Amino acid sequence: MAKGSMPVLVGVGQSLSQWDGSAGLTGAPSPLSLMVEASRSALADTGGAGIAGAVDTIAVVRIFEDSVRNAPHPHGHNTNLPGTLARDIGASPARLIYETVGGQSPQALVNEMAAKIHAGEIDCALISGSEANRASKGARRHGVEINWADGADAAYEDRGSGPMMLSREEIKHGLVAPAYFYALFENAIAGREGESRSQHRRAMARLFQPFSATAARNPHAQFPVEHSIDFLATPSRENYEYADPFLKWFIAQDAVNQGAAAIIMSEEKADELGIAPGKRVFLHGAGEGADDFISVRPRLDGSFAMDAATSRALGQAGKTAAGMKYFDLYSCFPCAVFSSTHSLGIDWKTDPRPLTLTGGLPFFGGPGNNYSLHGIAEMVAKLRGDAGAFGLVLANGGWMTKEAVGVYSTQRPADFTPVALYAKPAGQVDLCTESCDGTLETFTVTHGKEGPDKGIIFARLTDGRRALANASPAALAVLREDASPVGRSVKITVSGETGTFDFT
Repeated sequence: MAKGSMPVLVGVGQSLSQWDGSAGLTGAPSPLSLMVEASRSALADTGGAGIAGAVDTIAVVRIFEDSVRNAPHPHGHNTNLPGTLARDIGASPARLIYETVGGQSPQALVNEMAAKIHAGEIDCALISGSEANRASKGARRHGVEINWADGADAAYEDRGSGPMMLSREEIKHGLVAPAYFYALFENAIAGREGESRSQHRRAMARLFQPFSATAARNPHAQFPVEHSIDFLATPSRENYEYADPFLKWFIAQDAVNQGAAAIIMSEEKADELGIAPGKRVFLHGAGEGADDFISVRPRLDGSFAMDAATSRALGQAGKTAAGMKYFDLYSCFPCAVFSSTHSLGIDWKTDPRPLTLTGGLPFFGGPGNNYSLHGIAEMVAKLRGDAGAFGLVLANGGWMTKEAVGVYSTQRPADFTPVALYAKPAGQVDLCTESCDGTLETFTVTHGKEGPDKGIIFARLTDGRRALANASPAALAVLREDASPVGRSVKITVSGETGTFDFT
């Protein structure tokens, strides 16, 4: 292991299964089997021999069942995914890692492994991840018994689920699902743009229609169907309301069986293993940023963490957004793309460059924390076919809480600079926890089987503080009107730990 080595991506792989239990047990995938398939594809993709034996580090992206404290394992618990992956691909790494929670993980792991290679700590790392939620849901629906229980004796580093990304005040007011948090961002953006609900749904549909078209052409997509702008913008049985303004197909779809893997090694190891120059893709720049609880962020129509991570990655690469030919921007919800294009200075309405290589999380599929490893795999394949071009991958975790960005090219950089520590915001908004008057800043209405059931708002006071509140029945009716309520005056009455508001 040589200090100062140039890290290089040399192999990528993806796996997909449409198994849903409807045809019985045969062919049922598991998170492990999907990782094994993708990892074997990545090993083969290098074009070299004996690659598995050269892997000295395996890092696995955390699966859904291990991402929530005390979550059940309905099909049995694999207690050592990194160890069982190593066993099944015939590798004997000295180090095994089970990464922490967050969709930033794949790019953050590439950044980390590249830095470790440059520091001379490791020579060759395999990064892999998967989700088999489609199989899990289908097996339970059809009464098929599948068994994912497994384990290995090898020691591994378990990085845990990480710090809480939601506060007590947020939970008390019903902010408990990702779509609810992202809906607050979405309506803040709509308010900034002066758009009604129907107008903003049209904008979201315009943004996402090309994503669905890309997914329809992608052999690794879980939902390869192109949708029209009208379908995406219109509530229907197939595109129902979930959290205002979102309809089903504006939301990442997690009912997937997908796996991905990438291999990164030192340039010297690539030479030693005979990996052809045409297989090599370099990390030119990396950036990472983190943010606070959503309720204390000064800005809700964009993302400090995205701004910081993107700026750092491009700066490190000595590039601008104009120099990127390809993008894969995290697309769990439209606001994530609106925010990342804003960070990049891109006008998504007029820029001809596609913003996704996969098709995006609603259409390609949203395999939990692991989505962006598919984006990286697609980026590597695209750049190999376009020597010297540059591409950017943006990976997002939480509710625009943790961001990791990578800038890639087959062009070899003159030198390598390791990623800097996460950028963190300097200021917070204070919360008001007593009865008050304010101006509605953003909102959402959550939906259940019986229709709209809860209105949640953030309001700003004249002194700059923010208040959280739930809608009274009369206020909920106003929130359901097409016109945006952003900017209207509200009166909040606090009882215990929750506030209830009415319009004034």
